[in-house]
Amino acid sequence: MMPAADDFDRRTRDSFDRQPAMRTLGASLQSVVPGQVVITMTHQAALTQQHGFLHAGMIATALDSACGYAAFTLMPADAAVLTIEFKVNLLAPARGPLFRIDGRVVKPGRTITVVEGHAWQHAPDSDANKLVATMTATIMTVTGRDGLQH
Repeated sequence: MMPAADDFDRRTRDSFDRQPAMRTLGASLQSVVPGQVVITMTHQAALTQQHGFLHAGMIATALDSACGYAAFTLMPADAAVLTIEFKVNLLAPARGPLFRIDGRVVKPGRTITVVEGHAWQHAPDSDANKLVATMTATIMTVTGRDGLQH
């Protein structure tokens, strides 16, 4: 896939850095290529549910950003990105301690893009990554709207 704008990497990273929600999660944007991004984060007690697993809403939030930014890498320089729909499958308790969340464009479009996301956990005492959640998202390219930054 080819990016729509030459500066897609900088634009994507700048936009990600403007998200207080990602800072709250302790999430970092690790990789940006056309049609795909990778976000990493660690398990934090403040983000868990009653059993000590990372709360499903936190996983969904990170997946949403990964999917949105994967689509954003293919958008024109004057575009903003908004999620219009997503579905999450929670496959295993998110114990961590490390998480890798990736978003990959399945079907790019001028206005609507379909993206898949995967949330993996990795424990230092194991060589295996475990898939804890998946997302299918529909992302909208937005241009010409006041109040939306690109």
